[in-house]
Amino acid sequence: MQANRLRSIVLVVLASAAAGAAQTAAPAAGPEGTTYEALITPGANYDKAEFRLWLPAGAGTVRAVVVLVPGSNGDGRPMADDPVWRDFAARRGLALMACRFTDKPHDQNFIEEYAAVSRGSGQALLDALAGLGDRAGHPELGGAPLLLWGMSAGGQFNYEFTAWKPERVAAFVVNKGGIYYTALVSKAAREVPALLFTGEKDLAFRSDTIAGLFAVNRRAGALWAIVQEPGIAHAVGRSVEMSLIFFDETLPLRIAATGSDASSPAGLRPLSEKSGFIGDPVSKTIQAMEKSGVPNRPTAWLPTGRAARAWLAVVTGNPFDR
Repeated sequence: MQANRLRSIVLVVLASAAAGAAQTAAPAAGPEGTTYEALITPGANYDKAEFRLWLPAGAGTVRAVVVLVPGSNGDGRPMADDPVWRDFAARRGLALMACRFTDKPHDQNFIEEYAAVSRGSGQALLDALAGLGDRAGHPELGGAPLLLWGMSAGGQFNYEFTAWKPERVAAFVVNKGGIYYTALVSKAAREVPALLFTGEKDLAFRSDTIAGLFAVNRRAGALWAIVQEPGIAHAVGRSVEMSLIFFDETLPLRIAATGSDASSPAGLRPLSEKSGFIGDPVSKTIQAMEKSGVPNRPTAWLPTGRAARAWLAVVTGNPFDR
């Protein structure tokens, strides 16, 4: 396995020297951490693939990587400079990887082809992460668990990435996107905890699509929560704040202290559905899963009581219970 991984990295480096397939800029170091830049040349389903990796100052072994993906064809790299995300990463021993993906020109530009990650864009992310990890002296990034956060097309990317490589994803966020390539995902992908945000005032096709994806997968036991934000259209809303709480609660449950109880190459532990909490989107109530009967409609699943209370605060428009 190690030999295969080394060959992959060597191919990236050689391609960079010969044809520019993967290029990295000199790191920018500062008192708050170090930033690295990389790009991958165009692939089958994307035009641009550019990345910014941020590591906290004095980072030891990185536990996981927060991957930040923006809306349609946007440049999300400045999100790696966001003090909110940096503070979270520094306190939890994480790296930040912020992305820019763009499509090649085509006649239906509301369909983001790069969101079909299995066609090349997902591998571009993994190659960039592995290459930058080696450059930064953190080879563990090549196999580290991922926490995926995205807005709109970024959420679409996250959903499809989890469908493609569930063994790499500790948790993911879908956020008011509209075009998806996969309906019922695999059992392994359904076992990855997730938040699926919709906006009360967003376009119906977006909200209905996400609600449908949630319903079919939750019926099959997905450890997911649908989160409708009241009064919000196609906007970030409170999704960052809730996602930070969700990631914070999920990290110690999913990332094993040792490899003994891990169920994936990334060292991820499975979660028990019965150990979580249930949110009812209709009655807007929460309760421990063990006290919940068989629902006759889709209910939200949350990993902890704190995450469940955060869900309730968002769907009711109330402040978070800190």
